[in-house]
Amino acid sequence: MKLAVIGGGSTYTPELIDGVLQRRDRLPVDVIHLCDINEERLDIVASFARRMVEAAGGGIEIRQGTDTAEAVRGARFVVSQFRIGGQAARHRDEMLGREFGLIGQETVGVGGFAKGLRTIPVALALADTILAEAPDATLLNFTNPAGMVTESLLRHRPQLNTIGLCNVPWNVRMEIAQTLSIPFEELQLDYVGLNHLSWVRGLRVGDRDLSAEAIRGFRGLTGKQAPGDDDPAWSPESIDVMDAIPNYYLLYYYEREAWLHYQSCHATRASEVMAIEAKLIEQYRNPDLRHKPAELMQRGGAYYSDSAAQLMADIASDARAVHVVNTRNAGAIPGMPDDVVMEIPCIVDGSGAHPIAARPMRPDMDALVRSVKDFELLTINAAVHGDEESALRALLANPLGPDLSRVKSLWARVREEHRGLLGALDV
Repeated sequence: MKLAVIGGGSTYTPELIDGVLQRRDRLPVDVIHLCDINEERLDIVASFARRMVEAAGGGIEIRQGTDTAEAVRGARFVVSQFRIGGQAARHRDEMLGREFGLIGQETVGVGGFAKGLRTIPVALALADTILAEAPDATLLNFTNPAGMVTESLLRHRPQLNTIGLCNVPWNVRMEIAQTLSIPFEELQLDYVGLNHLSWVRGLRVGDRDLSAEAIRGFRGLTGKQAPGDDDPAWSPESIDVMDAIPNYYLLYYYEREAWLHYQSCHATRASEVMAIEAKLIEQYRNPDLRHKPAELMQRGGAYYSDSAAQLMADIASDARAVHVVNTRNAGAIPGMPDDVVMEIPCIVDGSGAHPIAARPMRPDMDALVRSVKDFELLTINAAVHGDEESALRALLANPLGPDLSRVKSLWARVREEHRGLLGALDV
């Protein structure tokens, strides 16, 4: 069984290697092919991956290279975790938000818009390569903005079995399990929304409905930041109004003023990540390092190894386990179109992810989800067809977008900052 990792030079990769090594009984991978355009970094990460495998008893060949077709050829699974333009482009996205008095973040608002435009053409080209070299493979898309990229793949390359993946649903489930002292595998979440825009409306353990207890428990955790931590955070009162456990990315929508203030007195997250990555790469160079370092948790994407490797293991073993992933709605959420991508609980088996029917979204949740989904669809149309009108309307549709009077100015700056990376929009 072959696993190809596109963006294999990422500092995330040792997380994935660790997850595969822990599940070899149900995920019998014997080849992992790491592919990246940054050959120096790829060599460092691949060498570390080989030491990890050796420390675990061997049995997996780690290959490396820059040729995508060679990497995916014959693969059972392809994991996509690339970043077009690197952290430097992410930094420019965040600074664009600040320049226009908007929230600057890599997956929401203008940052998500710009990153989507850079990423979608490359994701579709990758899909074409997989269809040519490994048409029966399953693509697990971890590349951000994960919901939008997965939407573009399922809409424009429907013949490829694609599942969008994010570590946040896994982390939320783990936090709830720890808070309520309930085994992780016994939790059944009523989880609804989009990637980085979702809520846990309730949960069950067997026949027991523990929704009120879980929401009350989350409420009790709010407002307990460490001294000196001034990140925007939930309050008990905000949880009372929502009556749900929110994805932390919802803070960008619900606490915009707090985030704008935070931005005004802090460096960009991209600059922080660049510093973290430099330290991680230096550690990965150490020939004596054979296990993922604890500092990897600071990078973000905590427990990515668990969510990605467990998903692959459950597909490979036809487990019919439940995962929260990004896939077509297919009637699961009443009122939402069948063909749009949602982040929802699915039964996962050997053929992929199958959405579980749920109740409709509450009007306030529905309104926000529809606005962001319309923004995603317009952004995808702009990226795929080079449609500048769709790009402008996408910015207008986004709840975190600019005023109408500044849309053209912002769009001009996006094109200026990312010239050469916008595919069909580079004219």
